[in-house]
Amino acid sequence: MVGFELLLEPAAEGLASFAVGLLPKVGGKAVTEAKKLLFNASQQYIATYKKRHCLLKVLGMREPVNLAQIYTGVKFLDDDDVLGFESAETLEQLYRQSRFRGYTGKRSQGQKRSGIEVANEKQYLMVLGGPGAGKSTFLRKVGLEALRTFHYENATYRHRQIPVLLELKRFEAETIDITTLITEEFDNCGFPDPAGFVQQALKQGKLLILLDGLDEVPTANLDNVIRTIQDFVDRHDPNRFIASCRTAAYWGGFTRFSDVGMADFDDEQIEQFIQHWFSSESDIARGTGQKCWEILQEDQTKAAKELAHTPLLLTFLCLVYDRSQRFPANRSRLYQKALRILLEEWAAEKRINRDEIYEGLSTELEEELLSEIAFAGFEADQLFFSQRELTQQIKGFLASNLNVPKTLDGVAVLQAIEVHQGILVERAEDAYSFSHLTLQEYLTAQYLVDNHQWEQMIEQAATESRWREVFLLVPGLLTGKQGANAFLKTLEQKAQQCLQSTQLQQLVQWADIATQGSPGKFNAAAKRLAAIFLVRGLARARDLALNNARILDRTHALDLARDLTLNLADDLVRTRDLVRALDLVSRFARARDLSRDCDLAYDLAKRVSLVGIFRAIDFPALTSTLENLKSINPNAEASRQQKHPARSNIFELWFSALDVPEASVSLPPEEIQSLADYFYICELMVRCKEAAVRVSPEVWADIEARLVTVFTTSGRC
Repeated sequence: MVGFELLLEPAAEGLASFAVGLLPKVGGKAVTEAKKLLFNASQQYIATYKKRHCLLKVLGMREPVNLAQIYTGVKFLDDDDVLGFESAETLEQLYRQSRFRGYTGKRSQGQKRSGIEVANEKQYLMVLGGPGAGKSTFLRKVGLEALRTFHYENATYRHRQIPVLLELKRFEAETIDITTLITEEFDNCGFPDPAGFVQQALKQGKLLILLDGLDEVPTANLDNVIRTIQDFVDRHDPNRFIASCRTAAYWGGFTRFSDVGMADFDDEQIEQFIQHWFSSESDIARGTGQKCWEILQEDQTKAAKELAHTPLLLTFLCLVYDRSQRFPANRSRLYQKALRILLEEWAAEKRINRDEIYEGLSTELEEELLSEIAFAGFEADQLFFSQRELTQQIKGFLASNLNVPKTLDGVAVLQAIEVHQGILVERAEDAYSFSHLTLQEYLTAQYLVDNHQWEQMIEQAATESRWREVFLLVPGLLTGKQGANAFLKTLEQKAQQCLQSTQLQQLVQWADIATQGSPGKFNAAAKRLAAIFLVRGLARARDLALNNARILDRTHALDLARDLTLNLADDLVRTRDLVRALDLVSRFARARDLSRDCDLAYDLAKRVSLVGIFRAIDFPALTSTLENLKSINPNAEASRQQKHPARSNIFELWFSALDVPEASVSLPPEEIQSLADYFYICELMVRCKEAAVRVSPEVWADIEARLVTVFTTSGRC
C-alpha cells in the first residue's frame, strides 16, 4: 500500500474541483473567486492532514518519520476469526502441535486479506487489534490514500471521498456534535461556508470519516459516545466510516459495522517494514536493513524476532538496531524495555485516560503480579488461562500485599491490563495468554531472580528445552559484584550429575587423556568434544549399518580417513568456537536422524583438525589397513552370507586405532540420554555466560578448564 508521494498542488487542484460541486450555485466572478478560495483551502487541508496525521514520532524518537516512507500494508483476519471460541485446553493443544513460538490457532492460521482491499469493500468498518498493532496508522494511511484519489487515477483507495479523521479521545463532553467537529476541520483550513459545505458533503456521501480510538474514550462517557456515533451514521449513511478500537475494549454496539481483526505481522511484512525503516541512501549503501533482518533470523535472536510481529515493538527493535547496528547480547534488558513500553510509555504517548485502578497499582507492583502469573503458568507447563484462573491469582496477589488498596478488584485489574497494555490478551472466549511467549519467559526469569528460585529450577528443569529461553535470560538479570558466577557454577554441577555412570566417565576420561599435549592452538574443551563426537558418530553409524544391513562404502571410509590426516588451518577453531562445537554436539546428541550421524561426526572432527590431536593414533597405519580393505572385493553372495565382515572391520579398526574402551562405545539408551543431557547443559551454560552482565574471568576460566572432564571438588579424576 506504499504509493506515490502525495504532491500538494496537483492534489489540491483535484480536491478543489471536487469541492466546487458541494458549494451553493453561483455565477460569474463568484465562481472564479470560489475556486481560488477552494484551491487555497484544499492546499491547507492536505498540508494539515499530512502534518497532523502522517508524521510518526514514538518511543523517544529524536526525529519524526514519514508515514508513507515506512508504512507496511496490514492484513486482516477473516470475519469469522475475529472472535474465537476455542477453549484454553484446545489452544494449548494447538500450540504444542505447531511447535511455534507464538500463538497459533484458528486466528493465526486462517486466510488473511489486505487491509486496503477490505476498506474498499466495506462501507462501515470496525478495525480491532491489540495495543501497538497499527490500528491508528492504518486509519491515517487510508485517509492519505483517499487524498491521493484527487491526484492519481490508480490510487489504492477506490472511493473519491474527502477524509476526515477524528480522535475519539477528544469526545469527553456530555454533549457531542460530530457534525460541528467535522465542520471545524474545514473551517480551520479556510473553506468557504464550511457549515454549508459539510452539510452538502454529508448529504451526497462525499466524506470518509475515520473514527480513531474508541478504547480511548473515557469510560464514564463510552455509552454516550457509542450512541452518538450510531445516530450520526444512521443519519448520514451514504458516507463511508472506518473506526478503530482495541479488541479487549470492544463490546459491540456498532450494528452496521463489519468487525475485522488485525493480523500480526508475518515474516514478509517484518522484512518489508525493516527495509522501509532503513531506506536512507547511507543505509541502502551499507545494507543496514538486510543485515538487521538477517540477524533476526538467527537462532539466538528468535525470541526477539517474536516481538517483531507487533508493529509497535518492531519499531522499538529498529530503533535499538539503528543506534548500535546490533542487538544487545543481554536480551533481558531488551525485553525489559519492551515490557515497559507496554506498561507505561505507549499509554503515556497515546494520552490514554487511565482508570482509577492504576492509582493503586504501580508499574513495579504490576510487574510483580505479572511475573507471578507467568511463573505459575510456566512451572505448570501452561500457556493459556481461563479468566477465573487469572482472577484468582490477581486476587491472591492483592490480598497478600498490605500496601495495595483493598478496593482493587481482580476482574477490573485483569480488564485494565488487557485493554490498556495488551500484555495479557483474550485469544478466544475465556482463553487468555501472554501476548508474546517472550514476555512470559522474561517475566518468569524475573520471578526466579526476584524470589531466589533459579537454583531450584536448574535442578528441576535444566534439561527441558521449553525452559531454555528462561535460563538464558536469568544471567542478564543477575547484577552486583558476583553477577552470574553462582548461576554458572550451579549449571556446571547439574551437568556433572549426568556423568555418574562408569561408562560415561571412562569415555570422558579417554577423551581428556587422548587429547592432552596435542599440537594446535585449539580450545582444549573443543578437542575433547571432537573426540567424543567422533566416537559417538562412529558407534551410531556402525549400529545403523549393522542393524539395517546398510553397506558403508569402503572407498568412502578410506576417503574420510585421509581427510582426517589433512593439515587443516590452525585458525579453524579458536576459543570462541567452543560455542559452535558445543552447539553441534548438543544437536547431534539429541538428533533422531541417525543416517547423518557419521558424516556430522567427521565434519566436526575435521573442523577441529584432528591431525596430531590424538597421541595414540597412527593414522598412516590406519590408512594402510583401509587400503588393504579397499582391495578386497567380495561378491554379493559372500557379503550376504558373512554379513559384510569388511564393513564391520572398518568400524572396529577405527575403535582400535582410537584406543577407545569398548564399554564406552556400546552405551545403553539411558547412558546415551545422559550424555546428550550433559552436552545440552554445557552448551546452555556457555550461552548463559555470553548473556550475563557480569562474570568473573577466574570463575569462567575454571569452569571452561573442567568442561568435558570428570572432576571432584579436589580436581579432575
